[in-house]
Amino acid sequence: MAKQYSRTQRIGDQIQRELAILIPQEVKDPRLGLITITGVDVSRDIGHAKVYVTVMGENSAEVIKENLAVLKDTAGYLRMLLGKAMKLRSVPSLHFHYDESISRGAHLSALIEKAVSEDQRKAEPSGE
Repeated sequence: MAKQYSRTQRIGDQIQRELAILIPQEVKDPRLGLITITGVDVSRDIGHAKVYVTVMGENSAEVIKENLAVLKDTAGYLRMLLGKAMKLRSVPSLHFHYDESISRGAHLSALIEKAVSEDQRKAEPSGE
């Protein structure tokens, strides 16, 4: 029977949990908004981890870019804290990326709602 849950997935999940605690407690930069970590993909050699984040509130490109810059600047510090919190021989380098799936999903949901309401509006006059 094949493994259903690989080691890299377990490490990614643990990194996600730890970063969700560490970022609000340890990063004191006032430019950093309310960050949500949506996922972590760890490479097979556990050398690199892509950390996907979203920014709550205003989602302008400038705000997102500034938040990613803050996270990039603190990546080494967060990696050191992860090394203390996790029992790993080597902690992966952290690379932060903005996760567009939430905003894309909200946009698609709005389009679907609009299409459904237009269909209902068109169906009402023909039913009379």
